[in-house]
Amino acid sequence: MVAHKFDSVRLLRGGDVAPVHEVHVQGPSPFLLVCDHFGRMLPQHLGDLGLSETDRNRHIAYDIGIAEVAEQLAAMLDAHLIAQRYSRLAIDCNRRPWGPASIAVLSETTEIPGNARISPRERDARRHEIFDPYHRCINDAIVRRIRERRPTVLVSLHSFTPVYCGVERPWHVGVLYRDGQILPQMLLTHLGQEGDLVVGDNEPYAVSDATDYTIPMHGEARGLIHSGIEIRQDLIGDAAGQQQWAERLARIFSRIEEDLARRRREQVSSIDIRRSQPARQSEVLEKQD
Repeated sequence: MVAHKFDSVRLLRGGDVAPVHEVHVQGPSPFLLVCDHFGRMLPQHLGDLGLSETDRNRHIAYDIGIAEVAEQLAAMLDAHLIAQRYSRLAIDCNRRPWGPASIAVLSETTEIPGNARISPRERDARRHEIFDPYHRCINDAIVRRIRERRPTVLVSLHSFTPVYCGVERPWHVGVLYRDGQILPQMLLTHLGQEGDLVVGDNEPYAVSDATDYTIPMHGEARGLIHSGIEIRQDLIGDAAGQQQWAERLARIFSRIEEDLARRRREQVSSIDIRRSQPARQSEVLEKQD
């Protein structure tokens, strides 16, 4: 079935689910988990975008296995998870909405017929009804946490295909970042200590404005501690692998939470010491007088 054309600016209609999926909204964990490519659904009005069912189930449509890992990890950490239900083929929520990669006409080597020659009104509808609600939800969660003075560590969860354009990717997991050094370095250390992993340091790619939107917008711009994580899809393609990786990440994040809490305590102690020094110096001067 070829994708339908719009007869109005409305995209999501009766029978379509809301674009944003949230769990553990009040979870006490400092980690705020986000998942841009969680779902593979398409709005009914877009039909199948001219793609076969096989293509709609490939990595070009969503991040295979990451939904299950994210759900389990959120439960284990009792952490707020915000995820996008709709396929990246409708609109990619980790790309700038005004850029050419936002609504792909070609993904890897596969043409997306339903995305060719769409009108500005169609493009705007996808942004306003899918992209904007997702990022508004993330923004609102961060604003709320800051207002409540809750520690907030942003973690963007993804998975990557083992072979891209014929090139094999040897890494089991990648840590992605640009400006955020604290959490990425902690993750690289802990993952490296696992002993059975090939860990990518900014592999299979690094965070950039061309390949990312969520981390630059919500992590870097707000100055939050943050990192991206990419897990190779063949490792989380079944329930056993998904559980194994959720448990692994939960264990590592629990250790990192302790490390970050200790850093905060040390910073507070350092500030208290600096504040108390002038008082002690004045006391000494008074005794000398």
